[in-house]
Order: sequence, then structure tokens, then C-alpha cells
Amino acid sequence: MTSLKRSHASTTPTTTLSSKTYLRTLKSGKVQKIVRELYLRQDIPCSSQLCTACLDLQPAGFHQKRSSPRLSATPAGTKSYPEGHYLIPDTNAFLSAMDLFESEGVFQDVVVLQTVLEEVKNRSLPLYNRLVALTKNDDKRFYVFFNDFRLETHVNRESGETINDRNDRAVRMACQWYAEHLQQAVKARKSTRCPAVVMLSDDRDCLKKAKANGITCSNLEDYVSGLPDADRLLDMVASSKENRVSKEGKAELLYSEYLSTSAMLTGVKNGTLHQGVFNVSQYNYLEGSVHVPAFDRSLIIQGRENSNRAVSGDVVVIEVLPKDQWKAPSSKVIEEEDVGKNENPENEDDAAEAIVTQQERKALQEEVKRVHGRSTEGQAQPTAKVVGIIKRNWRQYVGHIDRESVRSRAKESRAQQTVFLVPMDKRVPKIRVRTRQAGSLLGQRVLVTIDSWDRESRYPVGHFIRSLGELETKGAETEALLLEWDVQYRPFPKTVLDCLPMEGHDWKVPASLDHPGWQGRKDLRDLLICSIDPPGCVDIDDALHAKKLPNGNFEVGVHIADVSHFVKPGNAMDKEASLRGTTVYLVDKRIDMLPSLLGTDLCSLKPYVERYAFSVIWELNENADIVNSSFTKSVIRSREAFAYEAAQLRIDDASQQDELTQGMRHLMMLSKRLRAKRMEAGALNLASPEVRVETESETSDPVDVKTKKLLDTNQLVEEFMLLANISVAAKNYSAFPQTALLRRHAAPPKTNFEDLSNQLKVKKNMELKTDSSKHLADSLDTCADPANPFFNT
Repeated sequence: MTSLKRSHASTTPTTTLSSKTYLRTLKSGKVQKIVRELYLRQDIPCSSQLCTACLDLQPAGFHQKRSSPRLSATPAGTKSYPEGHYLIPDTNAFLSAMDLFESEGVFQDVVVLQTVLEEVKNRSLPLYNRLVALTKNDDKRFYVFFNDFRLETHVNRESGETINDRNDRAVRMACQWYAEHLQQAVKARKSTRCPAVVMLSDDRDCLKKAKANGITCSNLEDYVSGLPDADRLLDMVASSKENRVSKEGKAELLYSEYLSTSAMLTGVKNGTLHQGVFNVSQYNYLEGSVHVPAFDRSLIIQGRENSNRAVSGDVVVIEVLPKDQWKAPSSKVIEEEDVGKNENPENEDDAAEAIVTQQERKALQEEVKRVHGRSTEGQAQPTAKVVGIIKRNWRQYVGHIDRESVRSRAKESRAQQTVFLVPMDKRVPKIRVRTRQAGSLLGQRVLVTIDSWDRESRYPVGHFIRSLGELETKGAETEALLLEWDVQYRPFPKTVLDCLPMEGHDWKVPASLDHPGWQGRKDLRDLLICSIDPPGCVDIDDALHAKKLPNGNFEVGVHIADVSHFVKPGNAMDKEASLRGTTVYLVDKRIDMLPSLLGTDLCSLKPYVERYAFSVIWELNENADIVNSSFTKSVIRSREAFAYEAAQLRIDDASQQDELTQGMRHLMMLSKRLRAKRMEAGALNLASPEVRVETESETSDPVDVKTKKLLDTNQLVEEFMLLANISVAAKNYSAFPQTALLRRHAAPPKTNFEDLSNQLKVKKNMELKTDSSKHLADSLDTCADPANPFFNT
């Protein structure tokens, strides 16, 4: 229901009021009426530098300075549009080819319609976030045009018209208005160059109607074919269902159809179905599991048919199979790359393609025989099958092209062919990819994404994104690891760097104690503070001090760099840091959570310079019991930065009797007593030996791998960091009892230890006790094999 009210202020209206009424059914079953008002305007700019009429309509900032138009006056041209052009893609273009729009050097001067942006948001929130990021990228020049708020481009939904048809009509209307608007702008400038306005869509009906209305339009494939480096770019276009070879009349349905959303929700609600996350075994790609609250152990999903196109990480709905179909978990390593050799990737819709190959069937039968021959009494676990997907976990995958899937006669050809990509993640099935670069991609690390997985296809279908480089080269393998583990390694954007202090590395703690930077801070620069870190550490985030008090007790302090002084809540740097989560250390480099100016300088408690900090200061007695504690913001001046080994040598050197060394010895003595008390209380230590990769100084190539030697100074730092965490948590709880959060390490289910316990009992005649953390810690210590040092780690 839509009503329009025209403005009476002038004969040429600049604003009208549109109200839309929606009816929504609530969970309670009641129907709610929602009325939304839209104020239709004529002052929303086109944001083209060609248009002088819209210059005064550009939005103004805080200082009333108008922003520059987003779209270039000289947009790039192609063979089809030599005079230059602006692009207006529809929703499906973004949904199927977001990787293409993100490519560097192409797809600039793009108009993102409000209608399209909202539809993308409703269809895929991750793609919406990527599209919003593109609109903020100054180099790409993507402009959001609010066509639903502009009077000339607003489109009302007609009676009997679907929402999708209305949105398509809105896109065509906006394209038509843009073309006419730019023609008038060019005439006003007395310029002969008028860029084309090109609508991009893969919807045949929409393209047909656009051409009938005289709108310049193209589908994605035809448009990309006219761009430089078209072969690479075409591989990034997802194959739509209507563009793939259709064999519906012959195709065999390999997988069961998913239940409807309402059927899944109803089944989960009444307990006949269960919802959980699908996890595939790292050792057997044909077996997965789903943990659900109704069962005390995970439900097994065995075989492709029962997995029903679920990919590891998907939120799935499962149905428990009858008890006579329950299986025992497999203990055999089955890898798809070995079992699925010599398959033809072109058999996507071939009726001869079976859901389980002969090799897979043989591997499964051998495993069943082996398990049953061992004695299956009481070993069968609840087993289920996937009947629907609530949320897909599809992402970008790194892998390599299966050499056997590339037709030998076409390895040097630029003709498009279907190949298999074998993902690095063994839990993910092979992915069918259509590419024109099969020959050149052999021996390369390749990044792809999954687009679809139909019932007729044994494997998911995806598209190529880019090559990372040659297999087993340091650059390609490093980037592959970062992508697989979702490590954000892009350079910090300008919005983040703008949050840094203007003084840069010259920033200093204010000299005057009356400066606002000293407000609420305690001056601790007189204390003999030092830091103890791994060799070569430059981001020193903690430091310590200790001194003996006249009453025989000890004053001990832990000082943590005050990052919050520079990273304000909600600013661009805070949001970027929350995305990165931590600093990631590689063998030859590091990926910082914060810009290096902060991480390695202003927020690093380096010696001989003053730094802001948070300090916890205790008074401890000889038994390391806390007598009292205090918490404060502070300014400190560290006296020395030690590596673990250097600190250990300093403590052990009897000739060193200065106050700083004496303080370190006090720390060592107290840390040992703190650790003894923790262990007596049942602390569980699951630390394994750390390794250090030694590299060649000039090339940074690895030359040796050594096990790190653990020293008492390692445990010294660990104990006082733990004590600081405990004390701060207790203080938080006493100050904010209603809002303090507990990081709770709940006891794991005993079933988690069954396999390990059985293996130890059968193979080593050892007993694993899991009644408490203390019993577990003690039994792990006693499970030692003198003849096998590696077993003891």
C-alpha cells in the first residue's frame, strides 16, 4: 500500500512523502502492521565530476566543506565503450562475481544502487560487508546512489508484481535516469564526450526489457570478454545455473533434497531433528561428526550420501538413523586425493557419475571389516544423516589443480575446461572449477571459492580467484597459510593510520605533571623495572619490578603497556585490531595487530624511555601470599630489556649485586613459591616443547630447527602474569559483581578421553585418571616411557 503526498511549496516539487505499509507475522502468531515513510527528494547528487548541476548537492562535512564527486570525469573505456562508461550492476552481478569487482585495475566508476545494496544485504551479509568496503575504497570509485529516495528514480511496487521484478525495474529506471542526466550535464559543459551508462546483469528477462527501453546493457561474460586480461577475469565469474550445460532430462539425482526451512525448524523444536555444526575428520574425509545437546557424545556422519553436500563448518540439521545403522568411528586415514584419482571433472551432470566411487566403496568396506574383526561389541555410536543446511560456511579455499584432471591435449590451450582443485584443507572435498588457464595454473597455489553444490553434482562447483605463486615457494606457501587461517595481513588502511599520534616516533610522555595525560596516573619512574622476553622481542608489553620492604615483605609490580591511551573505543584502529585479534608471528616476519608505531614503539615498554602503563602492585610475604594489592594507571621508565637466557645468567651470576639484579632474584624466589602452590592446588600444565626456526641472516631462508630451552625465567614471567590476571579478575568482580565476566574452563566430558585412555591401557598398560585437573595432571606425569623421550612430551 503506497500513498504519495506532493509538496505545496512550489509548482516543481523537490520533496514528496511516500509511505509503505507492511504486514508481518510475529512468532506469537499475531500480525503486526508496520508503516514506513520515505521522503522523496531531488537533491541527491549523481556524483559525477562531469555534472556541474550536482556539485552543490554533494554532502558537506563537519566544516561545511563539500566532498568531491566520486565518479571520474574520464572513466575508462573498452572496445565496446571507447568514450568511457559508468557501470550499474544489478544484485546478481555482485552476488556471483564479488571477487571480480574487488580485482585491482578493473571495475572502477561503479554506481551501487540503494536497491541493489539492500538486496545484497538481505541475501548475503558477508558479501554486503565486502561491497560496503568497496564503496569506501577511494581507488575503486564506487558510489552509492540512493535511488529509492530520489523522486525521479523511485519505483513503487505494482499490484501483483514480485519484489524481485520491482527491484529489476528500479535498476532499469535508475540506469535510464543516469544516462539522460549525464547527457544534459555534457550539453551544459558543451563537451562532446559523454560516457555510456552500462547496466550489468545476467538476468535474461531484465536484459531483454532493458534493451527494449533503449538502455545500454550487457551480461557479465560479454562485458568481461572486452577487458584486458579477459582470460584471468572470466575465470572469476561464477557459473550460473542457466549458463551451465543443462542435462536435467538425463541427470541422476545423487543426493537427497533438503527439507524446507519450516520443516527443519519444526523438527528441531519437537526433537525429531537436531541442529549443530558439521565437523569433518582430518584423517578421513568420508566421516564427520555433529555435537548436539541431546547426546553425550558427537553423532557420526559417515559417507557422502549421509553428509549430503555439507562442508566442514556448516550449520546443519540432522536426523538420527535407526539403531541397527549405527557405526563405530573410523581409525583409518582415508584421503580424497588418493582415493579419488583419475576422476573426470567434466562428468558434472553425467548420469554415470556415482555418489560413492568404487575406490571409496572399497576403502569403506575394508574399514568396516577391520573394525568388525577387532570386536564391535559396544563400539557403535549414534549415527545420523544431514537433511538440511541452516547456514553455509563456504569461504575462499587454497589448493592446487589436480594434474590428472587437466586434459593433456589442452594444457597449453586457452579454451575453457573443467578441472579439479584439491584444497589444502583435507576436510574439504575437491572443487570443480571452469578455467581458461588450466595449463598455466598447473604447479601453482590457487585461491578459489565455492559457488554452488547441486543435487546432480558429486562435487561442489566454484570459480578461480587468483594464483598465489608456485607450489613450495616461500611466498606462495606463506600467503596460503595466512589465507587458510583467516589471518588479516593487508596493509593498514589510511583511516587506521590517521588515528596515530601526529608526532609519530617523536611522541613523548608530557614533561609537566599538570598535563591531562598525567591525570589519574601514578609516577613510578623511580622504580627499578625491567622486562624479560624472548630473544629479539621488540613489542615489549609487560615489565616487572620487586624490592624488599622494611617489614621483611616484598613489593612486587607487574606493568602492562597502556594501549587504551592511543586506541579509543570504536575508532578505526579499534575496529581493525578487533578483526586481527592478535599479532601473528611467522618464521621470517610478523603481522601486527596494531600499526608498528604503537606495537614496537609507543606501546612498547622499551628501556630508558618513559611509557604509559597499567600497574598492579602487591605486597607479598615470604610464602608469596598477597598481603595487599593496588591497581593504577602509571608512567614507568624501564631500566633494562632482558632476553630469557640473559636474565637467567644475570640472576645466577653471584658477582652481580646491584639493586636491579637483587629485585630479579626476589622475583625468581617468589615465582617458584607461587608455582608450587598452584601445582599443589591441582593446576594442569599441558605445555609442549616449543621449536625455534633459525634462518640465514641475508635471505631469511630456514637453515635449522631447534627445540627452545625452557629456563626458570620463562616460568618467572608466566607466574606473575597469572597472578596479575587473577588479582585483576578478583578486583573486577568486587567492583562490578553484576557485570563482571568469568572466563570459565569447564571440565571436558569424560567421553573426550576415552580413545586416549583405551590406547594407553592397551598399548602401554598405563592408566589415565580424569576425575579432576589434579588427578589428570598427576597421571599425565606418571605416563612416561623411559625408552621414548618423544612419548613423554
